[in-house]
Amino acid sequence: MSSSLTPPTVSNETAGDGVECSNASWTFGGTTPQHFDSHVSKSVPHYKDGHSIVLSLSDFFVKHDSTCYELGSSTGTLTRQLALRHCSSTNWVGIDLEPAMTLKANDHLCAPKQDNVSFITDDILTFPFAKSDLIVAYYTIQFVHPRARQLLIDRIYESLNWGGAFIMFEKVRGPDARFQDILNSLYIGRLQDLSATRLLN
Repeated sequence: MSSSLTPPTVSNETAGDGVECSNASWTFGGTTPQHFDSHVSKSVPHYKDGHSIVLSLSDFFVKHDSTCYELGSSTGTLTRQLALRHCSSTNWVGIDLEPAMTLKANDHLCAPKQDNVSFITDDILTFPFAKSDLIVAYYTIQFVHPRARQLLIDRIYESLNWGGAFIMFEKVRGPDARFQDILNSLYIGRLQDLSATRLLN
C-alpha cells in the first residue's frame, strides 16, 4: 500500500471587514486598503486613542521647518492628522511597502488638500531618511523580520536631529505567562464584532 502526501491548500478567507488572509497570514494588498481603517479600529483596542497620544507627543518635537516620517503609514490617517495639527511648512512623509496602501493614502490628500504631505511606496529598511525631528512607527515594527529590527531602529536614531524623537507604538508580550493571560483576556474582551476565528487565522 502506498501513500502520497498532498500539499496543503491555500485557503483564502477574510479576517473581517474584507481584509484578506490565508493560512495564518494576511496581506495589506488587494482590497485590504479599502477596509483597513475600519478593521484595525476594531481589532486593536484603543487604536484611535493611540493616535491622540502620538499627536500630543508630537507637539514637543515638531518645528516649523521639520521633516517628519511615519513608517508603515497604511492609508495615511495618522500622517494626515499630524500634518493638520502642525504648521504647513513642516514636511510630512508617509512610507509604506504596499503600493495599494500608498495609492489609498494619496487619494485622501484631496480632502482637505495638504501640500506638505507625501506618501511613497518604499522599504523602510533601505529608505534614505533625511535628517528629521520626528519618526513614528505605529504598529509597524512587528511586521519587520526580527533580525532586521535593531538595524532599522539604529538607522532611525542616526537620522534624528539632536532632540528629535522616535515614537514606536507596538504590541508587546507580558513579562510572564500569568500576565500574558491577563492581557489576552482584556484584549478579547475589547474586540468589536470580530470572532476568535477571524483573529486567529
